[in-house]
Amino acid sequence: MTPFLRILGIETSCDETAAAVVERQADGQSRILSDVVLSQLDEHSVYGGVVPEIAARAHVEALDTLIEEALKRANVSLADVDAIAATSGPGLIGGLLVGLMTGKAIARASGKPLYAINHLEGHALTARLTDGLSFPYLMLLVSGGHTQLILVRGVGEYERWGTTIDDALGEAFDKTAKLLGLAYPGGPAVEQAAKKGNPKRFDFPRPLVGEARLDFSFSGLKTAVRQAATAIAPLTEQDVADICASFQHAISRTLKDRIGRGLERFKSEFPLDGERPALVVAGGVAANLELRTTLQTLCDANGFRFIAPPLHLCTDNAVMIAWAGLERMATGAAPDDLDVQPRSRWPLDASAKALIGHGRRGAKA
Repeated sequence: MTPFLRILGIETSCDETAAAVVERQADGQSRILSDVVLSQLDEHSVYGGVVPEIAARAHVEALDTLIEEALKRANVSLADVDAIAATSGPGLIGGLLVGLMTGKAIARASGKPLYAINHLEGHALTARLTDGLSFPYLMLLVSGGHTQLILVRGVGEYERWGTTIDDALGEAFDKTAKLLGLAYPGGPAVEQAAKKGNPKRFDFPRPLVGEARLDFSFSGLKTAVRQAATAIAPLTEQDVADICASFQHAISRTLKDRIGRGLERFKSEFPLDGERPALVVAGGVAANLELRTTLQTLCDANGFRFIAPPLHLCTDNAVMIAWAGLERMATGAAPDDLDVQPRSRWPLDASAKALIGHGRRGAKA
């Protein structure tokens, strides 16, 4: 039996171009040999958001060079790699095409198997790479495109317990920042401004708090922020800081209620057997210190471990794509055919019904 498996990972689902080489030992231990990420922040910041056409073109221009750099940093050649893993969805279709077609070409030319990876599965399994976490566990995914609470039963086994019925949390941060004249991306800008603000000045709504369902809603909160800002315009720097602090506080209280109910459900369905259960948080919004503190306190009170992988592995990266491929290989899953197509919408839980606000094409994730 081979003592280890090694995969080249490719990620191009949104506005980061990334490549990585990761190893998995026979006993499940991992080693990141290289991790290369090129951000497109400068290209998109002038527009206040990601422009799909610009993102796709930037992936085309950078991906080959990044793959070469990832192999160089790992001190390996394609001949030393056992398989190729490329993000196949969900995401911006133009970017997905660039990464998946590149992965197909490399797989065909090198004779290596290809694994078309669900980007969200990469997030879901990262904690097993960083913390050796065993199944099952809960994952809160909070990013610009997704806000979901997911039960991770095993590789390829996911159950969506809650999702946003309108805006994703990262989207709410970005739109609030744009409304207040702050920089893009909005999450860090709002968090920085909130440090100087009064979180009790504005009593913003906390959507769905108190409801038994575990879904999220942020559109009404975003609207309340706009109304508050309009009512006191023109805004001073202190006004902006107070709005940001109050907005962030409302989100923190909302997550406390939503996730708290999720932890209770987990405990009822999976009685403790000696090992503390875990809540994993992933996605760019996971960097927010107040939200992390809220989740940590909530986990401590409920007997859960709170696991937040390093920030560079919470945001979009190719390490998680390579690791998801390795996890699939370890289960004996067959590789994908080279005619596999990218999917702009690809729910982790295929049985989950689309909710209001997801559009005619159904749930994005």
